[in-house]
Parts: sequence; C-alpha cells; structure tokens
Amino acid sequence: MEKKRYACVGTGGRLRMWLKAMAVTYKDSCEIVGLCDINRTRLENTQTALKRDYDYHDVALYNADEFEKMIEEQKPDIVVVATVDRTHHRYIIKAMEMGCDVISEKPMTVDDEKCAKILEAIDRTGRELRVSFNYRYAPHHSQLRQIIKDGTIGDVKQIHFEWLLNTSHGADYFRRWHRDKRNSGGLMVHKSTHHFDLVNFWINSFPVKVYAQGGLKFYGRENAEERGITKFYSRCYGSENAKGDPWAIDMTESDWLRELYLDAEKDDGYIRDQSVFGDNISIEDVMNVIVNYDNGAIMSYSLNAFSPYEGLNVCITGTKGRVEMKLIESIYINGQDDASKEGLVESERIIVYPMFEPGYEVEIQKLEGGHGGGDDVMLDDIFNPNAAYDPLHRAASHIDGAMSIMTGICANKSMATGQPINVFDYIDIPKSKLRKD
Repeated sequence: MEKKRYACVGTGGRLRMWLKAMAVTYKDSCEIVGLCDINRTRLENTQTALKRDYDYHDVALYNADEFEKMIEEQKPDIVVVATVDRTHHRYIIKAMEMGCDVISEKPMTVDDEKCAKILEAIDRTGRELRVSFNYRYAPHHSQLRQIIKDGTIGDVKQIHFEWLLNTSHGADYFRRWHRDKRNSGGLMVHKSTHHFDLVNFWINSFPVKVYAQGGLKFYGRENAEERGITKFYSRCYGSENAKGDPWAIDMTESDWLRELYLDAEKDDGYIRDQSVFGDNISIEDVMNVIVNYDNGAIMSYSLNAFSPYEGLNVCITGTKGRVEMKLIESIYINGQDDASKEGLVESERIIVYPMFEPGYEVEIQKLEGGHGGGDDVMLDDIFNPNAAYDPLHRAASHIDGAMSIMTGICANKSMATGQPINVFDYIDIPKSKLRKD
C-alpha cells in the first residue's frame, strides 16, 4: 500500500490527536513528513514526543516562514492545519495553491472575508478541504441525525439547543489566545461552530437569518471587581495571588502543558495561563441566538461559559413529535492531558415523544475515546483507506465548514449592530450546493 504523505502546521494541544492517528493507528497508510510552527521549542518538543510516545522516526521541522519550503521539499499529499484560528486561511490557501489537499481543525476560519478567500481558492485550484467536525461522529449525535432522517418526528419546525461550558473547560478559553476575538472569532465561531454544524447536519438544512445578543458577564476584571474580588494577577505561573485560586491552572503539574507552552514561552512570548479575571478580554461568555433555516425551522440557541457542569440540552420538535437529548461531559483542559480524554461522556439520554403515543428512551451505542467516541470514528473515516460507506454522510466538506461558521459570524455581526443578519448577504454559495440526500 502506498502511503499518503502528511505535513502539519501548528503543533499545539489539538495536533497530538492527529499525530497519534498517523504515527500509530494508521501508520501503514500514513507518513508524517513535516512539522511547521511559529515556535521552535514547541516543534522540537513535538518531535521528541513523537519519538518517545509513539516510537516514530525523526520528522523534518520547519519554522513558520518556511511553510512553502516544507511543501516544496517534502511534497505532502495533504496538509493538516491546526494553527490559531485567524491564520487558518493563509495555510489552507497556500497549501492548495501548491497542489495539496487540506484537513483543517474547526473553525475553518473566523470571518466572512477569509471564508470567501478560501472558497475562491478551492474553486480556482480544484483541491479538497475537509473540516474536522468530530462531534458528528459521536454515537448520540449520529443517532439523533438518524432519528430525524427516518421521519420519526416528522418535519422539523423548532430547535432549542443549550450548551453549557463548565468552570474548567469554559474558563480555559479566557486564559488562552481565544480571549482575543481577532484570533478566534469569539466562542460564537470557535466553539459554537461545532453546535451550528450539528444542527445543519441533524436537520439537513442551513441558516438564512441570524439574530443574537451576548456579552462578557462573568469573566474579566471589571466583573470580578463588582463581585468583591480584590486580589488579581496577570498570569498563574509565579504568582502568589494565584496560589489556591480555583480559577488558576498550574502548568508545572502537567508534562504536556509544560512541554507545549511553559518551556516554549521564550520563543514567542505566548502566555498560556493568563488570569480569567484580567483585562483585554474581548469575547463574550453569555450568548443567545435565534436562527431561521432554509427548511422553515427556527432555533433558539444559548451558550454559557461559566456553568457548574458541562453538557447540552437539545429539544427538537416536528410535525409528528419531539426528541430530547441531554448530555453531561467530563472536565477537560486542552493540552493538559491526552486529547482522547476531551469530551468524555458521563451521562446521556435520548427520549422520543411521538404525537399521541407514550415517549420512549433510545438505546445509545457506547464508544470509548474523546468527544463521546467520535474522535476515533472520524479518524478512521479520514485515514482508513478501507473505511466503510457512511450512509449518514458525516464527512464535512468546505461547504459544511462555511455554513457552520456563518451562523457564528452573523451572530457576531448581529451582536455588534443589534440587527438581524441575512446570511447570504455575506456568503456566495449556490443553495443547490447546500442540499444533501
């Protein structure tokens, strides 16, 4: 079997899931030929981890300004993009122009201008872009899609979707680069793109109008001061005020965090453990959104980033009944441990309520691994050349990536203007390309 050649740009916490898949599980069909990052220490530590943890051979290392050189020298078939969100478009477009297909971490990008540039590059080069929506592959999310696809609740008319980020995972977005909206598009794009994609996937439709409100209501120094907090610090490492603070993380207690970030600070000055109650936070921690879909359905969506527990509540009502899903996930901080521990399910229920009949609970398949087991199923779909046909069509294309972020991008525009936003005023995709089976 001829191996496909993979190069990766961005070697932060999320990449290790990809590296393990290519270096171990699918080593017979994959070859890692290059790693690229802005931070040399992180590059070298990633190389060390590949050898130490997976017994992998040396991989060529390239600085950020050598991305094109990496492609020229290593000639990868596919480039995996796992950089800061605002830079995704640069690497996606350049890789395609140089003849590579691309796999991108979500979100595909952070605003409509960058999205348009990616779509134009795909049309111009004919290359393929796949966006890694692992949640689609989790059994509970796949099962909900199947229930709706089978017509069990009829034509969907209303969705209520509540996502809760806890005081560990949710707080972590306010420590990292995500806290600057220019980097991440805020949680409406960086995090909620998962949820907006799930709705598009579940109901087989796409958003046409978005109205949103939100704000920074809990994190940030001003909010903390109003609650009577008087002891502050800029970052956790080396701070007396951070000792014993439940909102602080100690990077010295995690080998992964120390290797990826603390030891690498000297190269680019990136601080991974900023205070969640510091200044210069430009993203929201409370968001409410109303979305109209092309099929006539309406969704009410909410995201809270300081909940006591992590999980979701989803209620979908159609012309023949209603389905409800409740999910609670375990605590996880990105980069603190193996990515397979992210999104582990503690409890889950799906209940169907048919019209005029008793409700019943649906048995959910149990899988091990991150994001409810979805990570491993997605990786098999991507890297296994003999992967089985998927009747649910869970593989996410550039169009799926675009339509997921457009809900969040338009939500940001709505929060800024106070007005409802028409999605197709900001994206140019023929609606015929958006409809599936």
